[in-house]
Amino acid sequence: MPDVLALVSIALAIVFYAAGSIGLLRLPDLLSRLHALTKADNLGLGLLATGVALLAGDLVIGIKVLLVWVLVLAASASSSHLIARYSMQAGNRGHGE
Repeated sequence: MPDVLALVSIALAIVFYAAGSIGLLRLPDLLSRLHALTKADNLGLGLLATGVALLAGDLVIGIKVLLVWVLVLAASASSSHLIARYSMQAGNRGHGE
């Protein structure tokens, strides 16, 4: 049963990664693209980490994988904020420029 849950989790992660990639390609401005990428990729990585932790079957490995996810969440939020702030300071208001 954990194998099935892990595979479903990993499959859902792929769907969220694909949605984030489509958002990156299709959305009109920088801020919308950042929003799509951070939301979809963070949730996708969380689902992927959950699937890998379930497949590992070891509590220590599962905790390490989930810790990596938490660290990536912090790095993603920080870097997206810095990119958006720099863009706003440079005069790009995020409307198709």
